[in-house]
Amino acid sequence: QGTISGSSVANVVTSGSFTIPMMKKLGYKKEFAGAVEASASTGGQLMPPIMGAAAFLMVEFIGGGITYWDIAKAAMIPAVLYFTGIWIMTHFEAKRLGLRGLTKEEMPNRKEVFKKIYLLLPIVSVVFLLMSGITVMHAALYSIVLAILVGLFNRETRMGLKGIVLALAEGARMALSVAAATAAAGIIVGVVTKTGLGLKLANGLLDLAGGALLPSLFLTMIAALVLGMGSPTTANYVITSTIAAPALILLNVPDLSAHLFVFYFGIVADITPPVALAAFAAAGVAGGEPIRTGINSAKLAIAAFIIPYVFVLSPELLMIDAHWYEILWVIFTALSGMIAIGAGMIGFWMRKVFWFERIMAAASGLLLIYPEGYSDIIGLGIFLLLFVLQLMWKRDKSHPEEMQALKA
Repeated sequence: QGTISGSSVANVVTSGSFTIPMMKKLGYKKEFAGAVEASASTGGQLMPPIMGAAAFLMVEFIGGGITYWDIAKAAMIPAVLYFTGIWIMTHFEAKRLGLRGLTKEEMPNRKEVFKKIYLLLPIVSVVFLLMSGITVMHAALYSIVLAILVGLFNRETRMGLKGIVLALAEGARMALSVAAATAAAGIIVGVVTKTGLGLKLANGLLDLAGGALLPSLFLTMIAALVLGMGSPTTANYVITSTIAAPALILLNVPDLSAHLFVFYFGIVADITPPVALAAFAAAGVAGGEPIRTGINSAKLAIAAFIIPYVFVLSPELLMIDAHWYEILWVIFTALSGMIAIGAGMIGFWMRKVFWFERIMAAASGLLLIYPEGYSDIIGLGIFLLLFVLQLMWKRDKSHPEEMQALKA
């Protein structure tokens, strides 16, 4: 839903109205339940194929023959890793609190769910048509027609002429924000490029960072977070890509990596206190404390603060000029790193993670995520040590009689 709407706040209010009460019923705290919804809703804009309409703007902004498919393919692995990170920490929190999952009786009927899978056909058609080289305008038109036809198969989703007209009107209203942002983009881009403001700002960032890549990435991250506060996806990308991205491009960072870097941080501004609009909306639905919900959201979305550094330093994550084994290794180390960081932040893995283990877990995660051979080896060594310690302690707790006998 979030990838289509392009608004994390709207997504929180709609889907959060049933997901947050469900999580609270299972036993999650109010602030944590709101944080899960806020971080997931915000992540919807990072998930291909739509990416809150930003993917289509990127094609125009980056240029140089880049296609929609290039952007969707590059953004896929980082987005999956982002949601995997949220799932890992939500799972660890459930284990820490001793929560149970749904019983078989409480689970939804799979047959009923799969009966409605055909409703995804219009979204699939958009992706397929764009991949085949059809223009965005024609892909949208054909998919609208397909959506109307798909709706005819079921009495519940069937629309009459009035319903179709109302749906088209609603679609036009929703497109106004994108149209306004695109129109404003021309003005912003014109001012920034014609006056040389973009180059001056980029050079200013580089001067502050001393021309080094890592400090430049950090300062660009701060700039993107500030510029992205309170902006919808399209406006957010327009602002960050014209003001913050040029600084990275001057350091020979590939255009796609630079644009995705600023896009990520512009989006996660919605769950980064003090101005965390999506988190505050989730706190309202959950009845929790806003700032605490925002802090929990930022913790859950920690992957979004780390992954952009990875794909700038190691473009294999974006599948840019990379062999399959390089992509697999980067995914493996990134996943292992997120498990370690998740355990360190939540304080639970297979059992409680003590403070010195939490420091080791955080260090292991950062070393694994940093794309360099020696850091991967050291990080993996610490990760395996923690894994063995967790496994041994869990086994000891599972068989206390055997341990007592061995001690005797």
